Amino acid sequence: MYYLAIDIGASSGRHIIGSYENGKIVTEEMYRFPNGMKKNENGTLVWDTVSLAHHIKEGIKACVLKGKSPDYIGIDTWGVDFVLLDKDGKLIGDAVGYRDKRTDGMDTELYKTVPEKELYLRTGIQKALLNTIYQLEYVKTHLPEQLEKAETLLMMPDYLAYLLTGVPCSEYTIATTGQLVRAGEKDWDYELIEKLGLPKKIFRPLRMPGHIVGELSSAVKEETGALNAKVIFPPTHDTASAVAAVPTNEEDIIYISSGTWSLIGVERIEPDASENSMKHNFTNEGGIFGRYRYLKNITGLWMIQSMKKELDKGYTFDMLCDMAKEYGGTPLRIDPNDARFTAPESMIEEVKNALGKPDLSIGEMFSVVYHSLADAYKRASDELEELLGREMKAIHIVGGGSKDDYLCALTAAATGKTVYAGPSEATAIGNLISQMLATGVFKTLPEARTAVYNSFNVRRVTL
Repeated sequence: MYYLAIDIGASSGRHIIGSYENGKIVTEEMYRFPNGMKKNENGTLVWDTVSLAHHIKEGIKACVLKGKSPDYIGIDTWGVDFVLLDKDGKLIGDAVGYRDKRTDGMDTELYKTVPEKELYLRTGIQKALLNTIYQLEYVKTHLPEQLEKAETLLMMPDYLAYLLTGVPCSEYTIATTGQLVRAGEKDWDYELIEKLGLPKKIFRPLRMPGHIVGELSSAVKEETGALNAKVIFPPTHDTASAVAAVPTNEEDIIYISSGTWSLIGVERIEPDASENSMKHNFTNEGGIFGRYRYLKNITGLWMIQSMKKELDKGYTFDMLCDMAKEYGGTPLRIDPNDARFTAPESMIEEVKNALGKPDLSIGEMFSVVYHSLADAYKRASDELEELLGREMKAIHIVGGGSKDDYLCALTAAATGKTVYAGPSEATAIGNLISQMLATGVFKTLPEARTAVYNSFNVRRVTL
């Protein structure tokens, strides 16, 4: 039986086929494609949904042509972004990207109706202007005609599943990222939605990971050749899938899902939506089997990716990392979470301006960012221990950033904790094991996590 994880990030997407053979999870990348926000005719940053749909189907077709037609398909993406559909199931407007500045000032407007403290105590979700709730405040204020036409709101992975099946359906983990789900209740906060003046009818009932959305539509079957595939919900938020694949059953461990963003936190059975938690800006997002991902968002490899993109194409990530290592330590620091680094015209110039040093060398500049990220992990780790009231034994770094030995080593040095790195494709693997759990390949999450540890390279980082 073949399981297909379609894992779509902010800069690229990939189709990873998986199966369970001889006690191990076997994976193979079948297709990869570019992704990214683009400016529309109004200068708004949007996602190209037509291109995404095309590549999703091309990737499924590639699996069929290679003799590995999927039995189940799960899609995960980044959080908070959504689309609105009309009564005919057609898209209303564009799928606006979370880095667009349309939400500037929307917090002030929203807090006139629901104060910030009340909002956190209800949802347990940290304040971030990119959250769905602030995006909808903009739509309500500036594009009310879109809400008037809307019959359905779907988060991005929900929408992509809809394009494959024709079945509109909403998944729990991705919904929690938007700050509209009631903490501890695993459902939309309809009272909050009503307070905000949003139409309740557009919010469909939430389904948990493992829910089968439906078969591929006849048109998609014909286009791809995948005749027997069913679309199933993994944890559709990419971080929720990545955390599902953290390869340990030990307690008292911190995870860092390291990619464009760095998500540092722990798993909890119950949320913590207290004032103290709010003060430290921790969030309670949904996870597999109704667990909570109690974490903090830290700008991650986005800064390094952006600076590399601006430099001459002759530089590879390894070269830039080596230049940072060769430069060595530096007392200079930036705050990776400063809003100035969210979407600057030039990340390089923004870093130089933040430091007041226009003559930074490339090596020094990357050294500053690396050390600043490690220090941010240290602060978040300390805050977690304070909030939990206990010491955490180790840190597991998963995702693309786990391949960066230098950042992993700096994290170990900054936190003084044992660091384990890998698997690098944690999101796709978590997507796959959630499908396997839903279809009986694994009986329990600990069994699945043990299989992840035994199937993929997980290394202990040494200084």
